[in-house]
Amino acid sequence: MNNATTGLEARIGLTVGSLSIDVGIDVAPGELLAILGPNGAGKTTVLRAIAGLSPIDHGQIRIDDSVVDDPAHGRFVGPEARRVGMVFQDYLLFPKMSVLDNVAFGLRATGISRSVANQRAAALLDDVGLGDYASGRPSALSGGQAQRVALARAVAGRPRVLLLDEPLAALDVRTRAEMRRELRRHLDSFDGMRVLVTHDSIDAFALADRVAIIDQGATVQVGTLAEVTSHPRSRYVADLVGLNLIAGEVSDGHLCTADGTVVVVADAASGPSYAVIRPHSIALTSAVPIGSSARNVWAGTVSEIDRLGGRARVRLDGQLTLTAEITLAALDELALRPGDEVFAAAKATDIEVYPA
Repeated sequence: MNNATTGLEARIGLTVGSLSIDVGIDVAPGELLAILGPNGAGKTTVLRAIAGLSPIDHGQIRIDDSVVDDPAHGRFVGPEARRVGMVFQDYLLFPKMSVLDNVAFGLRATGISRSVANQRAAALLDDVGLGDYASGRPSALSGGQAQRVALARAVAGRPRVLLLDEPLAALDVRTRAEMRRELRRHLDSFDGMRVLVTHDSIDAFALADRVAIIDQGATVQVGTLAEVTSHPRSRYVADLVGLNLIAGEVSDGHLCTADGTVVVVADAASGPSYAVIRPHSIALTSAVPIGSSARNVWAGTVSEIDRLGGRARVRLDGQLTLTAEITLAALDELALRPGDEVFAAAKATDIEVYPA
């Protein structure tokens, strides 16, 4: 009976500067997990820990049946001995090497003969549609081509784990969309565990099976993109999907925030909770609304206005930080400008509440 376990299990604890990281992720064979989070959240450090470039202070990292980092038991496997390939954000191709030698570099470093390494590298370049560029230098490549070379180099050693650190970030918008489709096609042929760091929810939606949200060095939420966006558990996730997220304590039909702001809600159980208000459920007025059926009214100051097609998103600072979505006609009627004082109203029945 085969009791072997497969997959990536990483419990990563380490301190980098002032940031303490305590993150746990699991990735099954053939699965792609996208790690999202704001700048400085610790996303790249997590990848570096899995690759063996940043040894952890506590926790454990296991790839299939092999423990590759376990400080408590004095176990650390160096990056060259882990079955891990990595595509760096800036690709880090060697400028003085040919494209072929870049892809073959890792293979030759493991002791494989030059002829075998070159043969495998040439086949990989053909797979990514760059066989004709084998003798050229990286400086002659476009951003999308450099990304494909970096990907070919990362998978040349037939790793079990493929790590991608913002692989599309260096591309312009037009190239990014095209390369996202190409990257999906190439990643589909990799049957190991795949971890993608990105700040772009579109990348996650197009490429990932599940997402892990990391904020301030901690795992905030893990699930499919639909699960995470339908019940956001951090301000970052709420902003990512354009929702207003309010945390507080529910009692007797009221959610009270830490600073004492009250939100009237409907049919909500008592206890620590999150309230989600969709931007289109918020009405804006220049004076306190009279005779409105909305049971929630908050004063705010307009800080940003973004026009999106036939509608506008208006961000407010005040008792609550809110984003409202209104028609352009309503925006013109209110004659809103940044700095204006307004009132935001929302019906209790339009507010979704779920346990924290």
